Amino acid sequence: MLRKNKLLKTVKTYSLTAAITLSVGGLTTTSVANADSSMSELKKVLKSQIAMMKPELQSKVAGLSADTKKSIMAILAMHNRTSDKATLRQVMLEVLSDYQTMTMGIMTDSAEMTADAARRLANHRIPVGGLLPYLGLENINDNKLAVLESFNDSVEGNAIKLAEAAEKGNMGEAAGLVGPISTGCVGCHAVFREYPGTSDLMK
Repeated sequence: MLRKNKLLKTVKTYSLTAAITLSVGGLTTTSVANADSSMSELKKVLKSQIAMMKPELQSKVAGLSADTKKSIMAILAMHNRTSDKATLRQVMLEVLSDYQTMTMGIMTDSAEMTADAARRLANHRIPVGGLLPYLGLENINDNKLAVLESFNDSVEGNAIKLAEAAEKGNMGEAAGLVGPISTGCVGCHAVFREYPGTSDLMK
């Protein structure tokens, strides 16, 4: 969660638009340079995702509140793996594979297998076009998207904790985090899995 909190602070003053402005007041020269570099890359990713959206989705995204946009950016900033080919369904199959490998590692008392799989799960690929095109146009609003941060905490946040526990050799603690991760997965699916993992909202 330290990683998430740090990223959340980094992107706190940014909005999900084609023109993202960086606020650097009070930062050191080194941290400003690092923030510039990171946000420059994030800006490129966001611009490419927005460019792929059909106008009706672009309009819905533009209408989101600043807080919702910041939350989406914070989630995106946690991932350094993006794809220009994989759909959300394909990404979720990768996540399932990592989840199964993670639990296999716990059951066989393999700390390395467990930690590696959990970190892959936490840093799963972002599918082509980003996440929003796959969620359904009616779900692109502040109320529905507000749940994404809590689901992200449940799944990816706990996966990072699980990896850290395994790396310390505490497999009992790691095993105890499988349940909360599963709960986060099921909760997110209950809200958004009506859609089959492909999207008609991209050009």
